[in-house]
Amino acid sequence: MKEPWAAEHEVSAGLAQALIEEQFPSLAPADVILLGAGWDNTAFTVNGDYIFRFPRRTSALNLLLAESKVLPELAKRAPLPIPVPVYFGKPGDGYPWPFVGYRKLSGRTACQANLSDLQRTVIAEPLAQFLAAIHAIPVEDAIQIGVEPDKIRRMVMSHRKPQVRERLDRLVALGLTDTVDRWDWIFDFIDELPGPLALVHGDLYVRHLLVDPHHRLSGIIDWGDIHLGPPAIDLSIAFSFLPPSAHTAFRNAYGPIDDLAWQHARFRTLHYASELLIYALAKNDADLRREGLLMLSYLEAGRTQPLIHTQFTA
Repeated sequence: MKEPWAAEHEVSAGLAQALIEEQFPSLAPADVILLGAGWDNTAFTVNGDYIFRFPRRTSALNLLLAESKVLPELAKRAPLPIPVPVYFGKPGDGYPWPFVGYRKLSGRTACQANLSDLQRTVIAEPLAQFLAAIHAIPVEDAIQIGVEPDKIRRMVMSHRKPQVRERLDRLVALGLTDTVDRWDWIFDFIDELPGPLALVHGDLYVRHLLVDPHHRLSGIIDWGDIHLGPPAIDLSIAFSFLPPSAHTAFRNAYGPIDDLAWQHARFRTLHYASELLIYALAKNDADLRREGLLMLSYLEAGRTQPLIHTQFTA
């Protein structure tokens, strides 16, 4: 079976260098170093100052073009640094698609930092405040800067529930969870989510958070999945990244969260954990494997938490 992250076009550092130098002579001679290859893009650092991303799959091309259109305007409103494209590459010899270069943001991904529960808890408030600001952007403004509706059923439960159960079956076979039924307490309380839409990141998890050397939140990256959708898709970061003891701080900083949305955020974390663990094992990525297992342990640890939240004020 072909895995969903399988590349249709691989890009070597040599090919990336040739394309960049040909199209952007001001960057020549380009010092191009492979940063990593994910599901959607292969990324390189260029001259230590820029990140260039090359789509690996046809579907990733649309994601890259979507964020390239939106991020320049969104960056003016975002309360934390986000990538802003400055170089727009065209198809060239040996590569059939557009590619994009961004000025490099400071910090490293939170999965590389291997943060403790305490360090994650410190991040809870600024992370929630960032999401509150992004989600509060009027839908009309989001549409005006190019944000589009969801086109791949990211939070449609009739589509996602069977998908997550299938992945959990694979985790059982891999020995990473004992039974699929173990997670029925999450599935049983999930139905379709009504309610207003907002501008959402759409793929917010530990790999897309940047932290500085003092483990403070310093930026949010990889906006290819940006769309108009339910805020719950982003609120899942509370379950996937934070220990349950930090949930009150997160919710107080974010503002009112409907309990059904909170349930959906929890389900989304099960989606991330199952997906991430399969990918991490296939790629032998120790950081992502650790984070995927941590997501499952955080879900278990928060099982007895009441979903109904009381806002606390000083």
